[in-house]
Amino acid sequence: MDRLANTVRPYAWGSTTAIPALTGTEPTGEPQAEMWLGAHPGAPSHIDRGAGEQPLSAVIDAAPETELGAPAVAKFGPRLPFLLKILAAGAPLSLQVHPDLAQAKEGYENEERRGIPVDAPHRNYKDANHKPELICALTPFDGFCGFRPPAESADLLAGLDVDSVKPYVDILRAHPEEAALREVLTAVLSADPAGMKDTVTEAAAAAGRIGGAYAPYATLAHHYPGDPGVIAAMLLNHVQLQPGEALFLGAGIPHAYLSGLGVEIMANSDNVLRCGLTPKHVDVPELLRVVRFEATEPGVLRPEADPDGEELYETPIDEFRLSRYVRPEDAGPLPLPSGTAQILLCTAGTPRAGELALKPGQSVFVPAGETVTLTGAGTVFRATVVA
Repeated sequence: MDRLANTVRPYAWGSTTAIPALTGTEPTGEPQAEMWLGAHPGAPSHIDRGAGEQPLSAVIDAAPETELGAPAVAKFGPRLPFLLKILAAGAPLSLQVHPDLAQAKEGYENEERRGIPVDAPHRNYKDANHKPELICALTPFDGFCGFRPPAESADLLAGLDVDSVKPYVDILRAHPEEAALREVLTAVLSADPAGMKDTVTEAAAAAGRIGGAYAPYATLAHHYPGDPGVIAAMLLNHVQLQPGEALFLGAGIPHAYLSGLGVEIMANSDNVLRCGLTPKHVDVPELLRVVRFEATEPGVLRPEADPDGEELYETPIDEFRLSRYVRPEDAGPLPLPSGTAQILLCTAGTPRAGELALKPGQSVFVPAGETVTLTGAGTVFRATVVA
């Protein structure tokens, strides 16, 4: 078992205070958006087994079956198939979708054939993997997830009383669900930039005056003035998670995070197709190929504890499995299952993982086959795979 040293990514949308408040450290004044826990090549965690710090990715590369377990290596290859994060949104993130596995492979191979450098700003596919995600709230957490029924979006847009959005209202009310959502999103993202900027400005002013359910869109426009993603977001479900609640984000589901602190886990991929709320590249044709144009319920997850106290967040994929233990003061020692690698993350209290004492924000890597016992009071998230 190894204590992890993790990297904090300073993306501009990050909160300046949320991660320091969790970890009990002084804010730097700079945004602290994500703390990465795992072996992603972009910012791998480091461990020290007595010969100095090494990237966890290098340790796994040297002995994958020992570190990950033979079943996991047989199923996912010789790498940790998930990335765990602490995510702190102080401003809205980009509106985005992720491809499924077949789309990711096709898109990656296509861009490789075309010779597009993997770090090119207009490149869509950094790898050939899909990127399902799960976000679990540590504080109240605000976001958008999945399309609303078109009639609800029509009513929301109509309430702005802005002439330039009325054609979208008519389409949403007159066409079948899939066609309506596709046509409106296509129109919004393909609109003349100058005209769309005026539309967003008018819509944001109206949203600010009306307030209530319209307030989030005024906030989006404040951060991204003139961005078509402000109108696109009005097609989506607005979701407010309470601490302990979670959302699973599968392929093709448009989503964006607005604010809050959470634990996020995802398949080990960088494939993102953006719909707006960003200065970065938006590839409209490729986006339209990937988006699932169907109204969906957000599906807020509320786990229940098993007899051992493990609260599992059920998802339909195998690359990651996230659960948590909320341990009271009188909790006895609890051996955790072994067999595959796991990362344990403390978010509250002062529990111990074996001999290692944990504070909020601290984490450990447990190799496959090594048994670890939790003791003490606190909240511990457990990330592993279904092998």
